[in-house]
Amino acid sequence: MRGISGKTFIVAGGATGIGAGTAKRLAADGANVAVGDVNVAGAEATADAVNAAGGRAIAVGFDLADDDSVRHLVDATVTEFGSVHGLFNVGADLSEENLGRDATVLDTDLEVWRRTLDVNLLGYVRTIRAVLPHLRAQGGGSIVNTSSGGSLGNDPMHVAYNAAKAAVNQLTRHVANNYGGEGIRSNCVMPGLVMGDTQERQNDVQMQQMFVAAARTTRLGRPADIAAVVTFLLSDEADWINGQTWYIGGAAHMRQ
Repeated sequence: MRGISGKTFIVAGGATGIGAGTAKRLAADGANVAVGDVNVAGAEATADAVNAAGGRAIAVGFDLADDDSVRHLVDATVTEFGSVHGLFNVGADLSEENLGRDATVLDTDLEVWRRTLDVNLLGYVRTIRAVLPHLRAQGGGSIVNTSSGGSLGNDPMHVAYNAAKAAVNQLTRHVANNYGGEGIRSNCVMPGLVMGDTQERQNDVQMQQMFVAAARTTRLGRPADIAAVVTFLLSDEADWINGQTWYIGGAAHMRQ
């Protein structure tokens, strides 16, 4: 894909699932990739897979909830590859201890709200703040954030998660609005039900059946489906696309 080969991209949340799939797709198209994740073993496994396939990748342990850790991810990327041309934000706290306790506004503890917002929203603020000065200095670049179909209001549960993702949609537009004139593009993907590592492990068959029944498609999503779109948005092929939030989920968002 034009404008990927030879450039450097950070995948913030690349240990598993969509993040790992995107790191591998970017590398297959010739990019250098920094795979960041709090799951260091997973990040190393992704980077090892990229390098074994002939690509160039490094693994960097980092935590979206920690400012110094986020700065270290960006610094390590620039030290290794000399520059950074784009960022894919995909990390989130999907743990049972957090997402598993995220229900309705009356039932969700403020502790869950704080953790969800700190990682799933402010984490993206931290990575963007760390990367933007590099993109501005070199005259442009691309950022892709990960939201969720739940931000559209179709999910009656997971109030904190979906509120955070709705805010990510607005953060995406804010960056596009303020820095697009400097050649910096900011877009967002909203995946439907993608069978990544977490979903495969949980294997909620009822949810899977409900999604396919509601969607205008014949199957569930795969990490490669999202990776292809993210790679396009990071590439020069998408040079005139800015401030957009795309739902990638078999048109399930049309069910209402």
